[in-house]
Amino acid sequence: QVQLVESGGGLVQAGGSLRLSCAASGRTFSSYTMGWFRQAPGKEREFVAAFNWSGGRIYYADSVKGRFTISRDNAKNTAYLQMNSLKPEDTAVYYCAARGGLIATIGDVYDYWGQGTQVTVSS
Repeated sequence: QVQLVESGGGLVQAGGSLRLSCAASGRTFSSYTMGWFRQAPGKEREFVAAFNWSGGRIYYADSVKGRFTISRDNAKNTAYLQMNSLKPEDTAVYYCAARGGLIATIGDVYDYWGQGTQVTVSS
């Protein structure tokens, strides 16, 4: 079992930055693929970024490529999402997720989810 808790969301002006954290419990965190997803009001959940257990393979959604950076610290059982040059369209609830399998961009294949953290970008 893995429990995930996100933090770091908030209100920021367009062009600003935020860093989201995802703290995981469970002694096998380092073996899990970690992903970030987001869901805006009235929209479907969408993939943001993901990396495999070693961090050697990283995927980004085209909409965030070059602005967001995903990272992990296995010693701290924590994953991060650094978000720069934020835009109003980045406003959403952001979720981290974990799975024991290969890196994936589809949320349905992830086994564990956090409760989400709200990110609001004002124009």
